[in-house]
Amino acid sequence: MTQPLIIYNTLSRQKELFRPLHEGRVGMYVCGPTVYGDAHLGHARPAITFDLLFRYLTHIGYKVRYVRNITDVGHLEHDADEGEDKIAKKARLEQLEPMEVAQYYTNRFHEAMEALGCLPPSIEPHATGHIIEQQQLVDEIMKNGFAYESNGSVYFDVEKYNQQHHYGILSGRSLENIKDASRELSGIGEKKNQADFALWKKAQPEHIMRWPSPWSQGFPGWHCECTAMGRKYLGNHFDIHGGGMDLVFPHHECEIAQAVASQGDQMVHYWMHNNMITIDGKKMGKSYNNFITLPQFFAGDHEKLSQPYSPMTIRFFILQAHYRSTVDFSNEALQAAEKGLARLMEGWKNLRRMAGGQKVKGTPAVEAAYVEQLRQQCYDAMNDDLASPLVISHLFDACRTVNTVIDKKASITAEVAASLTEVFRTFAFDILGLKEDTAQGNKAREEAFSAVVDMLLQQRIQAKAEKNWVLSDKIRDDLAALGFDVKDTKDGCTWTLNK
Repeated sequence: MTQPLIIYNTLSRQKELFRPLHEGRVGMYVCGPTVYGDAHLGHARPAITFDLLFRYLTHIGYKVRYVRNITDVGHLEHDADEGEDKIAKKARLEQLEPMEVAQYYTNRFHEAMEALGCLPPSIEPHATGHIIEQQQLVDEIMKNGFAYESNGSVYFDVEKYNQQHHYGILSGRSLENIKDASRELSGIGEKKNQADFALWKKAQPEHIMRWPSPWSQGFPGWHCECTAMGRKYLGNHFDIHGGGMDLVFPHHECEIAQAVASQGDQMVHYWMHNNMITIDGKKMGKSYNNFITLPQFFAGDHEKLSQPYSPMTIRFFILQAHYRSTVDFSNEALQAAEKGLARLMEGWKNLRRMAGGQKVKGTPAVEAAYVEQLRQQCYDAMNDDLASPLVISHLFDACRTVNTVIDKKASITAEVAASLTEVFRTFAFDILGLKEDTAQGNKAREEAFSAVVDMLLQQRIQAKAEKNWVLSDKIRDDLAALGFDVKDTKDGCTWTLNK
């Protein structure tokens, strides 16, 4: 590799050379799901984006501690400080314990991530398992004068913080913009300012999930968990914090404020954000009630789906776009991704069975220099802010080269073929995380299998019409020898496979 890794830092709004804080090691924290429902396509995008980053950092030699949290308390309905806890509400409606809801959907999330080919994180902390750390964070912020207690709840004093620091440094917003956006609510409730956010909420009598604290029986604010758990497992300063672009404000902005208010400086060096999945031009999300869950995609069980889509089709669909670009859902786009993935996998199969070492007279040879150029192009693309679409295009070029050899329009030696196989495997499977789609392959084989049998039976029908009894009997007997039970009916014939 001649080019170092460059990534886009949301904080600086530009691409930057990646330099880890500790040589050879990377600490990475990614915001995980709130587990009160099945993951949808919008959740798949950050999971796949940061799986790609995790895979690539590991591939180029870093020891990576990848932390991805599970939010199982504190995320209120309106993503702020009002409404019911999302998990507690689900538990109340279904008459379950909140932890039953959280465990069920955590298991479902893991199943979906495994199907999508996402590697598990190094550590997966739960918010409910780190109440003490979150209380300690709140206590530090209060002692430093950036929070206040009100009726048993604790709020971050954004205006006071902004006098010494910059609230809005990540999102580019000013405090006046934020205050203007909620001016009609200013002064309502127990906050000094509507822009202030909850660090600890006093639980109402009907609230199921609560813990004792110096301020009240209550629960931590949503923003606290990532700051507290990131610091616990990655230290006061770590390399990368990732998540969807919808988390830039308020969640990640609040995380920065909490870190600075508690320890005096920022914890995170590089902030990375993937863009949104949209549907009909609008962000896909549970709050908009326009989402399609991953199990629905896999089963084709949704009115907006024309067919089921395999997990690898979903992964390929997401990787075909750069992680910072918007991707709009459509059946046509997913069907194109399905065909593209099949074409790539067909190229891989041809490459593996390609005979090496035999030259065809008068045709050019695929040289070792071509393979090295392909390898470098793929590394250059990954090093330029994880340009996965460009990597895929280079792999398609490799497939076209393989096809010229299969068609005897070019030749290749065994050594060069082995080298090309290694490059393809490295980038398609190890880095992009694709897998040969066995479900898709089985379906295609079954369809081809049925078509061949039907074709033979059509020939038998034609033979009978022509009174060619010898051919008709031979087709029936040969199929029977292979385990097919052929039955003649008044409407034609049917078949079943008996073994």
